[in-house]
Amino acid sequence: MAELVFFSGTMDCGKSTLALQMDHNHGARGRVGLIFTKMDRAGTNVLSSRLGLSTGALEVGDDLDFWEEIVGRATAGTRIDYLICDEAQFYTCDQVEQLARIVDEMDVDVFAFGITADFRTELFPGSKRLIELADRVQVLQVEALCWCGRRATTNARVLDGVMVVEGEQVVVGDTKPGTTGLVEYEVLCRRHYMRRMTSHAAKAAAISPEVLPFDLDVCPLPPLPITQAD
Repeated sequence: MAELVFFSGTMDCGKSTLALQMDHNHGARGRVGLIFTKMDRAGTNVLSSRLGLSTGALEVGDDLDFWEEIVGRATAGTRIDYLICDEAQFYTCDQVEQLARIVDEMDVDVFAFGITADFRTELFPGSKRLIELADRVQVLQVEALCWCGRRATTNARVLDGVMVVEGEQVVVGDTKPGTTGLVEYEVLCRRHYMRRMTSHAAKAAAISPEVLPFDLDVCPLPPLPITQAD
């Protein structure tokens, strides 16, 4: 029985590397598949890993109908056993539903890979729909690490060295034309995400290892709003 499987995690946890490995493993067993991606850091029509591995892929636009695409290829005599769908967080909800239909009605495996939440810790629409529809959601076992050494659970956006929590949901790569300043991303543990403490901020603060973990003066949080008592 075919499955819709969503492999999720933060940046740097090996999603694209696993996508490439799965394509290799299935191809080595004589299975035939297609690779899709959207807005990969290396450009269009390519699936790339931070380890330097890459392969050609079909670029997913918002107007792509997966159902029509796969049915059309199958009707033309193309054998398709599985789909590798990278950067799936950027897919539309309709496209995720089309992938589920392909699994159910065409018995084609779909392996989707993507980041679950954005830099505001809010779910991407595509990831949310995948969580709702997938037969399995698998968090990758290779843990990305925060600069402090703890397990990273969030993706932080850094603008000119300062962490930001407002802005467009999708800003791909290290920079984006029209964006003021340098846009970067960094994975953080929840504690340092909540305290807006990136590796750059930590170095600037010159934190001593002797500082107790509850010393909030190192990186103070914004003051709570004052409300009038009843």
